[in-house]
Amino acid sequence: MEREIIASKGYFKEFFNVSALIDERFGKEGTASRAEAEEKAYAFYTGQIIGDARKKAKITQAELARRIGSDRSYISRVESGQTEPKVSTFYRIMNALGCKIEFSKIL
Repeated sequence: MEREIIASKGYFKEFFNVSALIDERFGKEGTASRAEAEEKAYAFYTGQIIGDARKKAKITQAELARRIGSDRSYISRVESGQTEPKVSTFYRIMNALGCKIEFSKIL
């Protein structure tokens, strides 16, 4: 099912098609270029989640790295989206930050 996202911009509600903009910039859904862009976006988003949780826990990258048996540069690469942790490492990181991971079905 193809979906179209419309957004408004500014006071006069100038509308534009976000789906078309994404297709133009990153390729149509199902293409290799779109899949690559989505993977990069997921890596960035994962890094943001970890970075935000770490800051909320008020610990340094070095301390988080120590808690999971890694080094500060690895945590930095994860938080910046340059690398994605394995699922098991993600769980270790979130556990070290005192976070609970929950899954729910999208309705």
